[in-house]
Amino acid sequence: MCSINRRAVLRSASLTAAAASSSAALGACSGDSGQGASTARVAIANARIFDGEQVLDQHCVLIEGGSIVGITGIAPSDASVVDAAGATLLPGLIDSHVHTSEEGLRDALLFGVTTELEMQGGFDAEGRKAIAGRDDLADVRSAGFSLTAPGGHPSELVPEDGPPGDGADGPPEGESGANPAASEVTTPEEAVRAVRTRVDGGSDFIKFMIEDGHVLGAPDLPMMSDATVRAGVLETRRLGKLAVAHTLTVAATEQALAAGMNGLAHLFIDRPHTREIVEAVVRSGAFVTPCLCLNASIMGRTGAELAADPRVGPRLDPEWLATLNGSLNRYPQGDFDAVLATAGALHAAGVDLLVGTDVSVAWPELGGMAHGASVHHEMQLLVRAGLTPIAALRAATSVPARRFGLTDRGRIVPGARADLVLVGGDPTTNISDSLSIKEVWRRGVRLAR
Repeated sequence: MCSINRRAVLRSASLTAAAASSSAALGACSGDSGQGASTARVAIANARIFDGEQVLDQHCVLIEGGSIVGITGIAPSDASVVDAAGATLLPGLIDSHVHTSEEGLRDALLFGVTTELEMQGGFDAEGRKAIAGRDDLADVRSAGFSLTAPGGHPSELVPEDGPPGDGADGPPEGESGANPAASEVTTPEEAVRAVRTRVDGGSDFIKFMIEDGHVLGAPDLPMMSDATVRAGVLETRRLGKLAVAHTLTVAATEQALAAGMNGLAHLFIDRPHTREIVEAVVRSGAFVTPCLCLNASIMGRTGAELAADPRVGPRLDPEWLATLNGSLNRYPQGDFDAVLATAGALHAAGVDLLVGTDVSVAWPELGGMAHGASVHHEMQLLVRAGLTPIAALRAATSVPARRFGLTDRGRIVPGARADLVLVGGDPTTNISDSLSIKEVWRRGVRLAR
């Protein structure tokens, strides 16, 4: 679900166009400080290593110049050593569905989320380039603005003047109104032009809204026609980009699959799954980002239990703590256990599931999620749905990296970015341990904590 209208996106999910350099202090082990990828040779030693796919026999990862340069049994004598005894080293986590901001990227990194994939928002190519050089923020990829029908989703979710604090005069000084192409399309020809505009503007993938509104308390929302969606998807794929769809119902899912989507940015919540719909997803080859945290929020469930976790609450600003304790509550009649069963059935059938939260702005009416923290909640919910802890960790690391073509991350392998998170305990057997964060590295830079 895209949780904000265009004005709110421009305000709350935009990037400082010329991001000012700010210090990202390195830990003592790096022997360096300041901005930019670390050049020191560092050994993270004595760790349990989950490489994005499996637990390794080796226990030491070498990083240098922002990259992983080796995986060994013991630390070499020429490296500064971080003793990780009793802890598990993971690839930096990936949230595959957000609507973000500089604040959101900062919070994400605190919780070991080193990459956010923005499914609607204001990060253009220039803005993403500025973020790429800042090791105090998570990295970001973006769809720009999604395609939707005139008056269609997400216009029903937020008052015209946007969430509290949203200004009527566009983004505040210093923030970017990036990629301001009109979201609304009515014909196949307009869809093709809109896709081209987004690709020319630097969108990394293209998002399509397929939403009739009945699970969001706004039945009979205008929707793009099948022909319009298909034309947009064909152009997206012709241009070498991924086509991703907002789909919260079975009917929307079927329309998206028929149009040839590469991925579904949501899991349907209006009906229990059937063998037929599971098989249709399997045949399509599409991935699914269930956004279980979001589905729970739509059904009136809050993130209060996560907020009460001492590893979470103290790290959040008051407005985000209030947001995590809120919910959308648009479809209280929904059956969340059925949604979990659907996620489990898709995984069992071999569908790639990706961790995504649909977190957006600090507003309790769009609540139940918080940047970074809710990735860990999503993994816990995937385990409740029947995935093993290792499968849930893959869904936040190697699987989204593979499906979105992020070949430099999501794995702990030589040559990959040194985007890493060290956690106490063993999340490969107890997924809750992923929240016991001890250290985070982005491009080899150790985050000041």
